[in-house]
Amino acid sequence: MNGTLARRLVAEFLGTALLVTVVVGSGIAAQRLSPDDVGLQLLENSLATLLGLTALILMFGPVSGAHFNPVVSAADWWLGRRLGTGLSGRDVAAYSAAQVVGGVAGAVVANVMFEVPVAELATTDRTGVHLWVAEVVATAGLVVLVFALARSGRGALAAPAVGAYIGAAYWFTSSTSFANPAVTVGRVFSDTFAGIAPASVPGFVIAQLVGGGVAVALVHYLYPQVAEVADDVIVPHDHPADPPRRVR
Repeated sequence: MNGTLARRLVAEFLGTALLVTVVVGSGIAAQRLSPDDVGLQLLENSLATLLGLTALILMFGPVSGAHFNPVVSAADWWLGRRLGTGLSGRDVAAYSAAQVVGGVAGAVVANVMFEVPVAELATTDRTGVHLWVAEVVATAGLVVLVFALARSGRGALAAPAVGAYIGAAYWFTSSTSFANPAVTVGRVFSDTFAGIAPASVPGFVIAQLVGGGVAVALVHYLYPQVAEVADDVIVPHDHPADPPRRVR
């Protein structure tokens, strides 16, 4: 493994870990601060996630692109494969592993900070066609958004735009928009407000993959030249064969 790829994987691990820490930690805090108002708990959780995700994209985007999501990484490979842009298949596997491990680590960190038992898995069942459809919609919207921004030269808006989309999707989807297999797996390891029972994970992950497939088809149709900018998803970042980008 070359040094550049190693740095990118560390960035993906840390970014996904901190994202899950934000999601789970703010969920625990919201549940404790507003124990009798689920709507307020969700508002607090979604605002923290919106702001935290925006900051994390700004923090790690220049290193790895700030995917933090195996579906985004896989779409990046698929859309860029013919021109040799975006991630390679091997990089997708490495990114996905780093993201999943990071997601689990992030949940454990949140548990430790809030004195939640580390060994307890989530018991909140999240299953049903309505939730799976919500995950298809949430994931498809996310992937289309990031590629649309890259294709139209608006990558600088990715951090606030992606943060805003996920914050909104907490409310307009019945699943509260997990939209990310790594985050879904990570949330298994905290039996709290943001948790998801292990048995519910396969349905969510399959729906997210379907959403990614729908998004790839839409992006192909709406932005035919998207392969040219696959290197710049979610935000422009350095690549092994590229010289360092000048900071402006």
